[in-house]
Amino acid sequence: MRVLRASMLMTALLSGPAFAQSPHINMLTDGPGKTQEEIEKQQAIEKAYKDTLRKIPDAAVSNDPWGGVRNEGQPKASAKNKAKPKLGAAGGTAN
Repeated sequence: MRVLRASMLMTALLSGPAFAQSPHINMLTDGPGKTQEEIEKQQAIEKAYKDTLRKIPDAAVSNDPWGGVRNEGQPKASAKNKAKPKLGAAGGTAN
């Protein structure tokens, strides 16, 4: 009898977290409903938001904060142009 009671207790304890993860209530609903004033207000807010987004210009210019510091005449460093470090007399690097 104790074994049965202990196994039932363990089953209940282990199934609790799994049961808690399953959704039982839809919390994404808007509630009982919106009035006409609330709907119009929401539409006005969305329209103002979309109008504001249209006013943002396209970013055609590069966003390089160090662009004014670099010399224009120097070529940009690439992986092909980088020199390999020279090895010492022993053939290894010194640490």
